Amino acid sequence: MPNPTAAMLVIGDEILSGRTRDSNMPYLAGELAKKGIDLREARVVPDIAGEIIAAVKQLRARYTHVFTSGGIGPTHDDITADCVAAAFNVGIGVRDDARAILATNYANPEVDLNPQRLRMARIPDGARLIDNPVSKAPGFTLGNVHVMAGVPAVFQAMVDGLLPRLVGGKPLISRSVQINMAEGLLAGPLGEIAGAHPSVTIGCYPFNRNGVYGANVVLRAEESGALDAAESALKELVGGSVAPTS
Repeated sequence: MPNPTAAMLVIGDEILSGRTRDSNMPYLAGELAKKGIDLREARVVPDIAGEIIAAVKQLRARYTHVFTSGGIGPTHDDITADCVAAAFNVGIGVRDDARAILATNYANPEVDLNPQRLRMARIPDGARLIDNPVSKAPGFTLGNVHVMAGVPAVFQAMVDGLLPRLVGGKPLISRSVQINMAEGLLAGPLGEIAGAHPSVTIGCYPFNRNGVYGANVVLRAEESGALDAAESALKELVGGSVAPTS
């Protein structure tokens, strides 16, 4: 049975402008790997409704899960919730349970929950809330789309709360081997190993350290036996070029 698949949709002009560096995708990728959910695609779109809606529709049809980050705050450009509702063709409005959760973040909610903050309690019809222990404003799951905040601390807390309720597959095991050999020389042996061990995914990440060329070769597989065989073949082919790992 193949593992469930996933895509991440990062939403926000600030990412595309370069003013903010996304750290949510690497975190999500690592946690999904532990869960046995294969992250297959990551996409970044601006705060433009048509582009968000189109991306949600495309990705949710292609993958088991879609995880979004960004655009669920109180400002005018936080339009993710509305766009997800439009992608599913459902209504959206302030929901009592989301409002009650949000109210716990304020000393005087009757005063502090102004119309702008109440935007964070607008939830599409039929969605299930995702807990936010950091700042209370909930995310939500609608169908196979999981909508979460862009602030890294909040995003990570939401992911940690969400993943236990998703069905995963077989987690990938990974190992890294440092090879002190230029990538152009290493490419041939790696191609041989990849062909001989089709159940192992092999990635090659070159480096240049103080004029010395080399590469970190990352091996990934579901079965430790397959990983052992590929790692042994790699070390045998490149011989003394393998660097010590401890």
